[in-house]
Amino acid sequence: MDAQLLLNLRKFLAPEIVYGQGALHLAGRHATNLGATKVLLVSDHGVAKHGWTAKVEESIKDAGLPFTTFLDVTPNPKDTEVAAGVELYRREQCDLIVAVGGGSPMDCAKGIGAVATNGGSVLDFEGVDEIANPAPPFIFIPTTAGSSADVSQFAIITDTAREVKIAIVSKMAIPDIALVDPLTTVTMPADLTAATGMDALCHSFEAYVSTASSPLTDMAAKTAVCLVFENLERAYVRTDDLEARDNMMMASLMAGLAFSNASLGLVHAMAHSLGGLKNLPHGECNALLLEKVIQYNFSAAAKKYNILAETQGLSLVELPEKERAEALAEKVTELRNKLEISQRLSEMGVTLEDLPGLASHAYNDPCLATNPQEATPADIEGIYRQIYD
Repeated sequence: MDAQLLLNLRKFLAPEIVYGQGALHLAGRHATNLGATKVLLVSDHGVAKHGWTAKVEESIKDAGLPFTTFLDVTPNPKDTEVAAGVELYRREQCDLIVAVGGGSPMDCAKGIGAVATNGGSVLDFEGVDEIANPAPPFIFIPTTAGSSADVSQFAIITDTAREVKIAIVSKMAIPDIALVDPLTTVTMPADLTAATGMDALCHSFEAYVSTASSPLTDMAAKTAVCLVFENLERAYVRTDDLEARDNMMMASLMAGLAFSNASLGLVHAMAHSLGGLKNLPHGECNALLLEKVIQYNFSAAAKKYNILAETQGLSLVELPEKERAEALAEKVTELRNKLEISQRLSEMGVTLEDLPGLASHAYNDPCLATNPQEATPADIEGIYRQIYD
């Protein structure tokens, strides 16, 4: 086949998805259908405190399946936590993994599964398509509306020795089944609602302008952008607004399907670097970076950014390019300010001396490969400086 034709081909991968209130109660039934004899349930102490882990445990018990629960997962999951989970999985002779929680438990579960069937360390799988053997069956139940780990082929793990986040991108990391229950998000506090919602917005923006986008990913990404702008502030202000919660969970799902197949860009490359060095909240880092990266990228993807602006009632066609970029970035800034995400890097423990190293790590992140505008370490450091103080 002609090389150019090969470059134009696109694939679209997705798990089986069960969406709606009460979906989490199907965990046991689906584990049985997948042939499980013992389940490793991966969650964290915060999710357990709100009762969601226990509800999934009850579903597994009702199916007559033995299980063991692993809760020692922290935000920005660590390679050491994956190793502990693998040890438990093997000791208890599990053969299926259920994850319930936000991106951290789900990414940790992906790492556990990869090591369980491939051996070695989770760090061995850094990069694209580095997992040779399929993981055990995965059933994922998200409790936040933003990470999209329940439908994506990405897993982000912190390398504790190097103090960097690594990206694992593999179809082997896509869950077999996603049980997406919007009711699970009602216990999210307002700040987590804001951060994860902005993560979903970044996923959809970056997937839409990605050099690997396609009509299928564009459809999902554009839908997600609209859902976030229409519902995130409502969900933030009123945590009991079930309609807004439902729409944000759908936004997360759509954004996940988009970026899983189109990949991401400079925002995520830079946020991964920040999170790895300083253990900073991923969604907040994304929120601070998105508007600056829009302005940096605009000239390389102006047509697509114009379309996203039009979905928000902005008509940019008659404006000079610089003003178009500023107008769309300002729309994102307005939402971020309403969500009270206003930190500067200097307030988050980052020093000026950290910036060159952060830029270097971001430059080597695989997410940068599909950014529409090329970026050098110096360019990246310049963007960090814009949100420093």
